[in-house]
Amino acid sequence: MPTSKTELIFSVPFFCENIYSEEQHVTYLIICPLVFLAGFVDAVAGGGGLISLPAYMLAGLPVHNAIATNKMSSTMGTSIATYQYAKSGYIPWKLVGFCIAAAFAGSTCGANLALIVDDYYFKILMLIILPLTAFYVTRPRSFADDKIPYSQTRTTVYSMFIALGVGVYDGFYGPGTGTFLILFLTALAHMDLKKANGTTKAVNLTTNISALVIFLLHAKVVLPLGIIAGAFNIAGNYIGTKFFDRGGAKSVKMLTIVVIAIFFVKILLEVLS
Repeated sequence: MPTSKTELIFSVPFFCENIYSEEQHVTYLIICPLVFLAGFVDAVAGGGGLISLPAYMLAGLPVHNAIATNKMSSTMGTSIATYQYAKSGYIPWKLVGFCIAAAFAGSTCGANLALIVDDYYFKILMLIILPLTAFYVTRPRSFADDKIPYSQTRTTVYSMFIALGVGVYDGFYGPGTGTFLILFLTALAHMDLKKANGTTKAVNLTTNISALVIFLLHAKVVLPLGIIAGAFNIAGNYIGTKFFDRGGAKSVKMLTIVVIAIFFVKILLEVLS
């Protein structure tokens, strides 16, 4: 008989009536609203994983199962956001293919780097970078669409290097990858905000799917929870894409600052613990 919340989640179907059903409902009540919020934030400014992954861990899932199940729900939500942005014409497909290839290469390098370098030093570096990033975001024209666009070739090259660099970060550590992609694509590649967000979603979806396949093959995903939480993440992403259409740079700036603040506190607590 299951004796803990963890055993309960894995051994009892969600719809099975038994004495543990009330505790199981609490697990869903913790995760689903936060995953919805994460989907909304992720669709607008990236970084939804900073909200959703802690939600799974708060509910009592072991870390590997939390990461895997979070990957499933976020993949479902990102699929909807990517479709909506593609439908709105925000994804430059010719450029996106190069970015995806670069992000995969960077992620592979980052994962290998993580095996030989203590992430403590990386976290210290992030504690310096994040306040500087927040300062940039608060500037009046940080996400302005009036930057002089580069040629298609130059934009593609810059975007590939950005995807490669952020891919290294994603493979090494990961949280906030979408936020950094949006920031760098607008600031360095002079991509307009809508195309930067669309490109980010397409890259994120591809890397999420590849990671999810690995987790599924190793049976790390809690399927009932992942599917139901994924439905909430889909709803959050859908509403987030509509909000982005109406809010533009103003809404992205506000939510980006919130994501950076959450990320900064998260890393600081990890360094001090």
